[in-house]
Amino acid sequence: MSAANASLARSARIQLGVLRALLLREVLTRYGRHNIGFLWLFVEPMLFTLGITTLWTVAGLHQLSDLPIAAFALTGYSTVLLWRNMPNRCIGAIAPNSALMYHRNVRIMDIYIARIALEAMGATTSFAILGMAFVGLELIEPPENLLLLVLGWFLTAWFGAAFAIFLGALSEKSETVEKLWHPAAYLLFPLAGAAFLVEALPPDFQSAALLIPMVNCTEIIRDAFFGSVFHARYDIGYLVAVNLGLSIMALALERKVSREYVLE
Repeated sequence: MSAANASLARSARIQLGVLRALLLREVLTRYGRHNIGFLWLFVEPMLFTLGITTLWTVAGLHQLSDLPIAAFALTGYSTVLLWRNMPNRCIGAIAPNSALMYHRNVRIMDIYIARIALEAMGATTSFAILGMAFVGLELIEPPENLLLLVLGWFLTAWFGAAFAIFLGALSEKSETVEKLWHPAAYLLFPLAGAAFLVEALPPDFQSAALLIPMVNCTEIIRDAFFGSVFHARYDIGYLVAVNLGLSIMALALERKVSREYVLE
């Protein structure tokens, strides 16, 4: 092995070690060792999605449409939780972890990646367990297109990660970001496609709705689950372009913040 390859391998080992330590620290800090501990990582989003599904079923919404209401709720609200929880954890994340910055191998990006990975693991585990449980109980049919489901979930996680890094870095420049994000998250919730299908909107509003990246994410995942029941509308090329643009802006802003950050 050449010196360059050996150095690269050593750097990779150090980086993975840093991320592993940050992940473990985040789990213990957030969930502790009591009660069910880190299991809350995926139990919490499971309870939210399960609660929504139960409310919609009890309300009799499954009788108003041919759509599988359990699959509709599962795909809609699990998708929202995936992209929405990531910014929640990255905004204002540096201040409570400032002591870690004294370690030369820890960077701001490491803190963001650890928090994003934790949220992604929680949302994905919750989605997978609920999906298998619903299929086992015959509440929903298995996904019609597993590869499309994986693609849609990946694109959603990519969007959430880029959005989280961008807002996290921006919050280090202005405290207003943290104050505005919470009401904005609630406003984005009904606009993200969790409670509606694009094809059900008036024709004049369909194109406008698809300009919202999260709506494309939800439509892709629903198409993967029960696309034969409705006509899904989404643009994968547009979503990839948005994710790339947001990723570039997020990385550029994070780099600027890292250079300007001063330990107190």
